Amino acid sequence: VEDGGWIRWTVMAWGRRSGGSKRQVILFILCVCVCQSRAETLRYSLEEERERDSFVANIANDLGVAPSQLAARKARIVSEGNEQLFRLNQNTGVLTAKDSLDREEICPQSDSCTLFFKIFFENPLQLIRGEVEVRDVNDNSPVFPEKEMVFEILETTSPGSRFPLESAQDLDVGSNGLQNYSLGSNSHFSLALGTGKGGAKYAELVLERELDREVQRELSLLLTATDGGSPPRSGTARVRIVVLDANDNIPVFGREVYEVRLAENSPPGQLVVRVAATDPDEGSYGKVRYAFTQTSERSRQLFELNPDTGEIRVSGNLDFEDAENHEMVVRATDGGGLSAHCKVQVEVLDVNDNAPEIALTSLTASIPEDAPPRTVVALFSVRDRDSGDNGRTECAIDGDLPFSLTPTFDNYYELRTNAALDRERTAEYNITITAMDWGTTRLSSRESIFVQISDVNDNPPEFTQKDYTMSVMENNGRMLRIGSVNATDSDAGKNARVNYALVQQEGKEHPDVSVNSENGDVYVLRPLDYEKVHAFEVTVRATDGGSPPLSAQAVLRVVVLDENDNAPVVLHPPPDSSAAAGELVPRWAQADYLVAKVVAVDGDAGQNAWLSYELAKATEPGLFRVGLHSGEVRTTRAVSERDAARQRLIVVVRDRGQPPRSATATLGIALVDGFSDAHLRVSEQAPVAEPDGLLTMYLIVCLACVSALFLATAVATVVVKVRRAKRSEAEALPTFPKAATESEAGSLPRSYVYDVCFTAGTVNSEFRFLRPLFPCFPAGLPPAPGEQRSSVCSQEAANLGEGD
Repeated sequence: VEDGGWIRWTVMAWGRRSGGSKRQVILFILCVCVCQSRAETLRYSLEEERERDSFVANIANDLGVAPSQLAARKARIVSEGNEQLFRLNQNTGVLTAKDSLDREEICPQSDSCTLFFKIFFENPLQLIRGEVEVRDVNDNSPVFPEKEMVFEILETTSPGSRFPLESAQDLDVGSNGLQNYSLGSNSHFSLALGTGKGGAKYAELVLERELDREVQRELSLLLTATDGGSPPRSGTARVRIVVLDANDNIPVFGREVYEVRLAENSPPGQLVVRVAATDPDEGSYGKVRYAFTQTSERSRQLFELNPDTGEIRVSGNLDFEDAENHEMVVRATDGGGLSAHCKVQVEVLDVNDNAPEIALTSLTASIPEDAPPRTVVALFSVRDRDSGDNGRTECAIDGDLPFSLTPTFDNYYELRTNAALDRERTAEYNITITAMDWGTTRLSSRESIFVQISDVNDNPPEFTQKDYTMSVMENNGRMLRIGSVNATDSDAGKNARVNYALVQQEGKEHPDVSVNSENGDVYVLRPLDYEKVHAFEVTVRATDGGSPPLSAQAVLRVVVLDENDNAPVVLHPPPDSSAAAGELVPRWAQADYLVAKVVAVDGDAGQNAWLSYELAKATEPGLFRVGLHSGEVRTTRAVSERDAARQRLIVVVRDRGQPPRSATATLGIALVDGFSDAHLRVSEQAPVAEPDGLLTMYLIVCLACVSALFLATAVATVVVKVRRAKRSEAEALPTFPKAATESEAGSLPRSYVYDVCFTAGTVNSEFRFLRPLFPCFPAGLPPAPGEQRSSVCSQEAANLGEGD
């Protein structure tokens, strides 16, 4: 894409705003001319070592576009190489440096340092080139490779002799680089400056006055290297001169310059060249040793010099892409300290040793399954650091996939779809791109791109059951888990993420259960009571995470199970009644005579409410029995004269729960011959303790005889009081619990009635239950054998026997 496309668009837009036919014609001609040429590259400069996010330029102003256009067209910066050095703010159009730039690190082998980048626009696709020159600042001082240089000079050396000094290295360039050398004050040497082939400055020590070993054996000089920065920086080294005895011949090299061509894949240890210098002197003055001088540190790392033989061999990994030439200076020194110099120039030859590099610029990791063909998935570039055919590349996709590659510009490619996609058939693609160069030995590299096909939310959740039934025991703890509901969604990703919630019920803001929104676990929020609620239903909604979300509903029925948490409640006899004043049983009562009925109810249900009755304790154990399920108290045998007049029974009422619960009822029974008032009064005054022996019986007989005198008066008084009591308390009959139903197990049969009796001479009264109506017999006239007679008087007399 030509850079002029942007200018053409801008000019046409401005022409539309300008108006006028002539102006439009001129603008059209100008647009055509501009489109025929390429737009100039954007050029900027930036000093090194600037802080992070330093301002470089305003791209929007330089291109003449509004900052909003940058964001609308998805403008982005791509730096050449693997590291992105710049950042473009799409909101303001400002180009900044991501990190502090170090020119010496970025361009170590170059005097100028220029960083190239490209600006990409979409809708329509457009490329604009740019470059940033990193300007050097004086942040490095000159440094000598050795802090001390030692020269051994014959005392016969004639004035004017020159001795090359080790050059200082300054990583800065231009005026900030090395500019001058200076030598400390002395009477024998001066300093001569020179400029090498590459523009590097060097210094030589010049002998101005003959040396005299006998006068001074050694001299120490201070050599200072200064750069041209502001303020200038400097470095120093100590030059030590050792005066030697006479040596009149210096080493001589066969050639002044050795030129060598070397392939970049030369292995370490390979011989590069052998330099040789001869000295006609004999002995130590004729023995020559070799050493590098005025040679960069990088060259010293790549090559090694044998000090005895002069062989130079490869010691590191040569790279044509880093440096194409290396220059070294070899110094040959004899035993007398005389030396000579030669240069070795090595040219590095390129070989196809770099595979193509694939760099992703833009990638859409997920595309919808309804994406149309020719949708752009990724944008990437291919770079080969080699030169010539070794640097030419081509790309292809491995396998038969619904994708294709489209070349764009400057070794950039677009990965596009070329067919319709189906997520249900293939949910993701692993696309392998192979880039291969055109070298003799072709090298290649591969890059795998994972593209996921995103789902469309077209499936609602589905419950595994339409109706769920769960049970919980009453009196449960809070937040008790009773089960879970489950719904699945055939979609993928967030479209398949199901959340659960209860549907709000009308009139009930606080439900008794809750559902975990993530896993569907059902919890009971508070204790439940079976006696209040047996079961209830709620509606659970499952909603997926799609947009718009889809949902489904299911009915959850919670059944409350009964627990044996209620003990039986005794209705008759009342718990607060006195056991001493119990039921009246005539002495002539035969076996299976109904004495009373214990009535009890249980608030539980089922087996927990099934009641059984049991006689726990009795004054005469063999005289009475209790119906297991009816609670009826009957005589086991006929009552005899020897039975105690007062009987006390304790009846246990027990349900069938696990564990069972129980209650007790106490019945007081009086065995009487008749129902006179005197007898009733004596009975009330009788001791509670069970009779023991004949003495108790004699006492009762005596009291009965005394009371017989007042029997007629007592009976009349009782009749009057009973009539009045019936009229005054007819509306105050007791109300029994609703649970006491009419049944043969723990209920009141219809054949029993309620009656009220009052004792003579007292204001105390009490309801009496479960008393059959007996006829009133004259005193001393017992009923015939096997005959039971009842009257209202007998009921009243029985009620009087209970007392307070």
